[in-house]
Amino acid sequence: MWIDTHCHLDAAEFDADRTTVITDAVAAGVVGLVVPAVECATFDAARAAARAIPGGVYALGIHPLYTPRARDEDIATLRRAVELAMGDPRFVGIGEIGLDYFVRTLDPDRQQFFYVEQLKIARDFDLPVILHVRRSQDALLKQLRIFTPRGGIAHAFNGSRQQADMFVERGFCLGFGGQMTFDRALQIRRLAVDMPLESIVLETDAPDIAPEWRYKQRNSPVELPRIAQVLAELRGIAPEVLSQATCANAWRVLPRLSGAMAMVPGDGPAANFSLMSPNTSGQSR
Repeated sequence: MWIDTHCHLDAAEFDADRTTVITDAVAAGVVGLVVPAVECATFDAARAAARAIPGGVYALGIHPLYTPRARDEDIATLRRAVELAMGDPRFVGIGEIGLDYFVRTLDPDRQQFFYVEQLKIARDFDLPVILHVRRSQDALLKQLRIFTPRGGIAHAFNGSRQQADMFVERGFCLGFGGQMTFDRALQIRRLAVDMPLESIVLETDAPDIAPEWRYKQRNSPVELPRIAQVLAELRGIAPEVLSQATCANAWRVLPRLSGAMAMVPGDGPAANFSLMSPNTSGQSR
């Protein structure tokens, strides 16, 4: 069984076949999916997508790529949405937030404003964050030292080993997905192999960051088991070992996730989450 810790299943690319994508992913053993919002306008869609998935959960946040059209008052909107969501066991944290210094047209000061304000919300509600990390590792770490949220996930991580260790020291796991399946992704593969197993979670970032065998096509959570197989082979471990470790890691850095997993009904593979999860009470924490 697998947890996809980053999947934009609310995206328009899935409008035509979302139900089929969910069914296929669950059948493949992907029975936990984290759907992070990207702006206030997608909060409802992320929530709805998560509720359509056995074991689906969601996060709320403003993505750095969406800061050009975000308004200052969106921070207050996010805070109110988080207040309401705290009673929802499918709500797991603040995300997707962060900094993107690869896209040169984005205003770095504007990005920084939304990043810092969202870290404050995460701190105030004692929530983990799901970070967008794109040529911005040191800048992200600088603010994490100041606001110290409850850890989280550094999504699609691609940085140095020293930077990776700094995120892990602050309670983060590193997200690895489709990029790792390319032979030319030497640095990402080195990190995926060399980092302690307890510091790794798996993700697809669907519909984006497709693996090598779906290059330039739509990505989907159904690809996660094959992505995981690549990592298991690179590390020289059994897929079952990787599954158990990465699920445990996801539960640890997203503590409310275990409550949502425990609510999965039925007797299929998804229901086994309630047996594996460290919190089988069905309550969020």
